[in-house]
Amino acid sequence: MGAVLWGMRGPVQTDARAQVQEMFAQSVAVLSQPSPATFERYERRGNLNAALLYVMVAAVVSAVIAAFFALFHSDVSFFGQLISRLIIIPVQFLIFTGAVYLIGKNLFKGTGTFSEVAYSFALFFVPLSIVSTLIGIIPVLGWLVSFLIGLVMIYFGFLAVQSSMNLRDQGQSIATLVLAWIASFLVSAAVGGFFASLFAVGRAISGN
Repeated sequence: MGAVLWGMRGPVQTDARAQVQEMFAQSVAVLSQPSPATFERYERRGNLNAALLYVMVAAVVSAVIAAFFALFHSDVSFFGQLISRLIIIPVQFLIFTGAVYLIGKNLFKGTGTFSEVAYSFALFFVPLSIVSTLIGIIPVLGWLVSFLIGLVMIYFGFLAVQSSMNLRDQGQSIATLVLAWIASFLVSAAVGGFFASLFAVGRAISGN
């Protein structure tokens, strides 16, 4: 039975590993040759599932590091940090890229697809967020580098919007990016507030 299960899982694991390796190679190309044309070269080579798989790599790195440092702080829990990062990072990624797609399509008549947007953004978001997470643990320097990486992400987001939504007008691309950030912030705040309320109600009912 174990051999059968291993045989069933093996190809899936191999395919996932190969997909991540392929996307990493594409990330290197995108980061080393920043332009809408570079993004267009890869935006249709994957889909939403591939983008989410890649984003989960960044989520795992963030979750492991946050959970490890939670061991040294009494106000946060190991499993709380681990599980929350694994959920929040991909959910926020979906909310933001979804906002980019909807705003770009409905306000500026962009012609890209949601899969193209998600895949394009994943190519730069994952490696840059991993670097930011790893360097972020260094006091002072980590904060500064993370801030600079945030600015770099904005630049690559600008390029990705132009490519994935086929918006060549720079003003429209910037507006799409800014409005998507505002929309995703509001949605994330609303969702976070909802779950915080549920948690508070649960604690009140249980008496804790």
